[in-house]
Amino acid sequence: VNEKTRQRILQIAEQHGYTPNLTARALSFGRKNIKIGVCIPREIRYFYDQLRSGIFDEARRFEHLGLDVVYRPVRTLGSKASKTISGLLDSGIQALILTPGNPDEAAPLIEVAEKKKNIRVVCVATDDSQSCRSTSISVDPRLNGMMAAELMAKFVQPGAQVAIVTGMLATEDNGKKVAGFSEVFPPESKGSIVQVIEGHEDELETVQKCSRLLRGHPDLAGIYVSTVNCIPVCRAIEAQKRSKQIKVVATDLFAEAVPFFLNGTLAASLYQNPYRQGQTAVRLIVDSILHGAP
Repeated sequence: VNEKTRQRILQIAEQHGYTPNLTARALSFGRKNIKIGVCIPREIRYFYDQLRSGIFDEARRFEHLGLDVVYRPVRTLGSKASKTISGLLDSGIQALILTPGNPDEAAPLIEVAEKKKNIRVVCVATDDSQSCRSTSISVDPRLNGMMAAELMAKFVQPGAQVAIVTGMLATEDNGKKVAGFSEVFPPESKGSIVQVIEGHEDELETVQKCSRLLRGHPDLAGIYVSTVNCIPVCRAIEAQKRSKQIKVVATDLFAEAVPFFLNGTLAASLYQNPYRQGQTAVRLIVDSILHGAP
């Protein structure tokens, strides 16, 4: 096809919103034996079970290409992951799907993968934006925190005291969500943020810290939970019979949270669609390997 005809075809495709079917395109390549490593946390399962399902369901669509997923999870987002990641990099994978809980730990390994081993690294759920990873798939964390702040400002009275419960501030997603919320809530509500709690994605630690928070702040009107770990927060609130007093803005949706919505403990939640994040990561990797897409 000459260049003029090619450009005309591309123009028509764009006008009609056409996008190629990745599965159909892949059929023309035959069996490629693609090997993808996956290193994501097991806990908190409400989020990571959905993320893992998205990865594996999408991978099954490309089984005819010989796509193989090497799944080596870590226990939590805060778990040491360097040994697990290094093992994956030495296992013959062509790409790595990674949730980098500690950017300082992950960045040197990402550099080894991308620059020395030619392994594409796709960060999911949280990013390591200072590294040389190929791309990242997640919500915009700062915007997410800002939206949560606007919601909270509508739920509580002007001048109200609120708190933030997060996982680890060192994790990029958590840190930027907290920053976004902190930027918007005080001027939006004329209120104050009395405490930021790091629960380290541990349910028992979060319950204990939230219980102390509630005892120390009898006028607390709201809690923003920037991670999926809202269940222990709700339980701590209910244990002190403060459900009607405190508005909780949470993150993500899952079956176990439904009772807390129904009884009013949870006021709102911002959905991150972890299943779609997992699907998208696999699609981008397959497209990159098959077609050299950046």
